[in-house]
Amino acid sequence: MKHKGKFRADEKGYYGPYGGAYIPEMLYPNVKELEDKYESIIDSEAFRKEFSETLRDYVGRPTPLYLAKRLSDHYGTNIYLKREDLNHTGAHKINNTVGQIILARHLGKKRIIAETGAGQHGVATATVCALAGLKCIVYMGALDVERQAPNVRKMEMLGAELRPVHSGNKTLKDATNEAIRDWINNPVDTHYIIGSVVGPHPYPTMVARFQSVISEEMKVQLSEKTGREFPDYIIACVGGGSNAAGAYYHFLDNEAVKLISVEAAGKGLDSGMSAATSTLGTDGIIHGSKTLLMQDEDGQITEPYSISAGLDYPGVGPLHAWLGKSGRSEVINITDDEALKAAYLLTRMEGIIPAMETAHALAALEKQSFAREDVVVVNLSGRGDKDMDAYSNNLRNDISNE
Repeated sequence: MKHKGKFRADEKGYYGPYGGAYIPEMLYPNVKELEDKYESIIDSEAFRKEFSETLRDYVGRPTPLYLAKRLSDHYGTNIYLKREDLNHTGAHKINNTVGQIILARHLGKKRIIAETGAGQHGVATATVCALAGLKCIVYMGALDVERQAPNVRKMEMLGAELRPVHSGNKTLKDATNEAIRDWINNPVDTHYIIGSVVGPHPYPTMVARFQSVISEEMKVQLSEKTGREFPDYIIACVGGGSNAAGAYYHFLDNEAVKLISVEAAGKGLDSGMSAATSTLGTDGIIHGSKTLLMQDEDGQITEPYSISAGLDYPGVGPLHAWLGKSGRSEVINITDDEALKAAYLLTRMEGIIPAMETAHALAALEKQSFAREDVVVVNLSGRGDKDMDAYSNNLRNDISNE
């Protein structure tokens, strides 16, 4: 079933001017095979049955929509948290990897590769490969290997082969480059599970479809809790943007719902150490897609920075580039310090330690003025186990939790 609308991709994978498939000739057969076959596979009764049953019985869906009462009182509105942190493996990433591993099996692939930044996608990919009995290779920037040690240990225990990447600034962009090189060299038996709504068509659309279970559940849960299927605001962090795409998906064409996309400002927009792509980026091509890209006047990619290993990507998914440029979403930039403060606040008020990525979304609450009757949903994309070293090293005890 194709999903139509102003904010859906066209038949060539474009969201407005962004998207498409800009790929080397050697990758064309791989991408064409996906484009030709993925919709008929994922729309089949057999696929949908296995996907929904695996999400229910293995992942633990539906995830709760939790009214955070103390946080709501603090901000003077109604704040609901979509608890993707309660998924098996601790983040939204598993929704996509479950879908793609079933797809890979239908395509007859025997070898799986993936890239990862914060490590959550790597863990989710290693998990479903263990479940399916398929070989798994995960590329991860060497810097991220150091700062996400708990997830590295999980991937190794799950049987994945972890390949540290030492090029560039040793983070997500560089891991993605190496994964694409691997795919070029192993075109027949390998499926590349891209972890976000990035890459060449059909990946952005396909990943958004798998993640749309988030907003599908939200509609039912909001109806039960508030008497209507839609909120006033949805807030989500955006690196590549898969958790945000999933949270927005079923509300994209309902412009009564305000979408707030939160990017990482790092040390500040003017510091030279930022990952605020939608604000600092210009049109360019990265990893097979036309999108907004942090680059210099010569078109060379500038290295992004964020305290969050999942947000320091120099591009953004083409859907989010279009949502921001068209005005459908409001883009907010959050610094490292603001994210740390928001993480501390949620932890002390609600007993929930968020992922560093999610902390950026929570920090956006400080920059909005809500009415008391508003319904605000924050997509709690992951839990903070993986970030405890960063929290311990950075959090100040004098941050007030009022």
